[in-house]
Amino acid sequence: MFSKACEYGIKAIIYIATQSLNDNRVKIGDIAKNTDSPVAFTAKVLGALVKRNIVQSQTGPNGGFYIEKHRMDAIRVSDIVTAIDGDELFEGCALGLKSCSHLEPCPLHDKFVEIRSNLKKVLQETSVYDLTVGLQEGVTRLIRQA
Repeated sequence: MFSKACEYGIKAIIYIATQSLNDNRVKIGDIAKNTDSPVAFTAKVLGALVKRNIVQSQTGPNGGFYIEKHRMDAIRVSDIVTAIDGDELFEGCALGLKSCSHLEPCPLHDKFVEIRSNLKKVLQETSVYDLTVGLQEGVTRLIRQA
C-alpha cells in the first residue's frame, strides 16, 4: 500500500518515538537494525523527515534522531506519508492515470473513493504516539520474527 520509502519512514519514526519516550537519541545504524531497513535508504528518508520537522536530529557523540515527547501526539501518520510520498495516496488515480475524476473516472475510481477516504481518515486520526504505545507494550512489532 505504501511505497518502500514510506514503509521505512513510518517504521523508523515509530522506533525513534519509542526510544525518545525514554529520553534516548538513536543512531541511524540502530534504527536500521531495529526496523529491518537498509541504512542508506533509511538515512535518506529520515533526512526528508528532518526537513519537514517531523523528527529532529542532533550531531555529536550524544547525538542521533529523536522526537520531542510533547509532539508525538500531534504528529499524524498522514504527515509522514505526505512528507515522503506527497498526496498521491490520497488524491491520485488508483490505476495511475494522469487525469481521473468523477467526470472522467478510471474503471476503479468509484470503488476507490470510499476506500481512499477511509484510509485518509485513519491516517489522519492515528498519531505517532498511538503506534508507539502498542510497540512498547509488546502488542505490535516492527520486524518479522524468524
